[in-house]
Amino acid sequence: MLRKSYIFRLSYWVFSLLAAAFLLAGCNMWGSPEKWVGQSEQQVLSGWGQPTARVLLPEGGVRLQYSGQPWGRYAWMIDLDQAGQVTQVYQALQNKYFMQIPVDGSWGREDVLREFGPPALVDHVASWKGDIWNYRWWDIKYMFYYIYFDENGRVRRAEAGIDFSMDRDTWRR
Repeated sequence: MLRKSYIFRLSYWVFSLLAAAFLLAGCNMWGSPEKWVGQSEQQVLSGWGQPTARVLLPEGGVRLQYSGQPWGRYAWMIDLDQAGQVTQVYQALQNKYFMQIPVDGSWGREDVLREFGPPALVDHVASWKGDIWNYRWWDIKYMFYYIYFDENGRVRRAEAGIDFSMDRDTWRR
């Protein structure tokens, strides 16, 4: 009996060390975002793989989107200039970017897709006539960000909310 317990504990630690090594190797693959600035599109594709979307930028150039939606809580954006060189790399699903969404109707679906990628899901409620796009993200908790479109497809409202499905306290009740 003692031997089984020892083997179980040993295999647990071996598994934990291997998992940590794989995680560190995965983090090292991408490295810091600044590492990619100045690299070519081909270098990005060889390091990151194929993007989930490729979007033309209004000022010229291309944005490669690596979105984890619908279940992931990230959307990495890699902007390339007209020469195909990386100018910036950032994780778009953050409060500082969500707070820049204008709610005066100047943005439409194409603007939201360009800035954040595809939503995790699209909702409808009786009290709102248009679509409500939901993005899963992480702030101080597991969160949703809701972007409300009017019946003409223009952004009229945007707000954060807690994703209670991931809240442990919700499950204890």
